[in-house]
Amino acid sequence: MTPTTVIEIGRSAVELTLLISAPLFAAALVTGLIVSIFQAATQINEATLSFVPKLLAIFVTLILAGPWMLTMLTDYMRRLYESIPGLIG
Repeated sequence: MTPTTVIEIGRSAVELTLLISAPLFAAALVTGLIVSIFQAATQINEATLSFVPKLLAIFVTLILAGPWMLTMLTDYMRRLYESIPGLIG
């Protein structure tokens, strides 16, 4: 196994991690922005107010995007396991 192969596997793993986590991060970002605008409009300065809406948004996003995320992860794992004989020899 060459250093280039190791770097390629690492790069694809990082790309997959970013791709899988993007919907959850986007949901948290949008929810936080909406709550922040609401707090600014109503002048409520409670730091814990955004926690529950973010948690609910991430939970709903995980339910909706979970099957896609799991499919992407299992496809990557399958491709990685199938490539083991070529990496060793």
